[in-house]
Amino acid sequence: MAWDTEGTRRRLKEAATAEFAERGLDGTTMTRIAGRAGINKERLYSYYGDKNALWEVVLTDELDRLATAVGLTGAGLGDIGDFAGATYDYHAAHPELGRLLQWEGLSRGPAADVVRRSAHYREKVERFEKAQRECVLDAGLDPAHLVFALIALAAWWQAVPQLAEMITGVAGDEPVERDRRRAFVVEAARRLAAAR
Repeated sequence: MAWDTEGTRRRLKEAATAEFAERGLDGTTMTRIAGRAGINKERLYSYYGDKNALWEVVLTDELDRLATAVGLTGAGLGDIGDFAGATYDYHAAHPELGRLLQWEGLSRGPAADVVRRSAHYREKVERFEKAQRECVLDAGLDPAHLVFALIALAAWWQAVPQLAEMITGVAGDEPVERDRRRAFVVEAARRLAAAR
């Protein structure tokens, strides 16, 4: 009988993603991940090495999915609104990513895949700088801070859903409210970045 290596890897990574999102790096064990996947713990070690290496794989893969799903095709005001809206949509559909990023922040350790992730965001910052030079975007804003602010604007709704509900008085899983929040994110991103 042939082993389904790819299927096993996928199940282990899915189990690890769920466990890390629920418990963080420090609160997760390889035993829990293997049990959740229904796979022998030794196989988990042979595929991914130790828990830290598996954490890096999980977070890197989740961020790669985000980058693939949420592109920044230009730096015009419409593109920035679209970027913010797509970022909002992705985080709403994948709340585990926000939890993983919060766990990463709480660990205060080095960021996963920091070199590649930094280059990815640097490219966004450079696009914003170019648009500022061309008077498309507000040149009075630090472009790196602007990129961060747009991502926070879009993602924070899912990161702190209880706070969002307390402030708005409506749960974010209600379709009308979700649409209102998304529309706000898109319009706020456009206004924030608009050239003055």
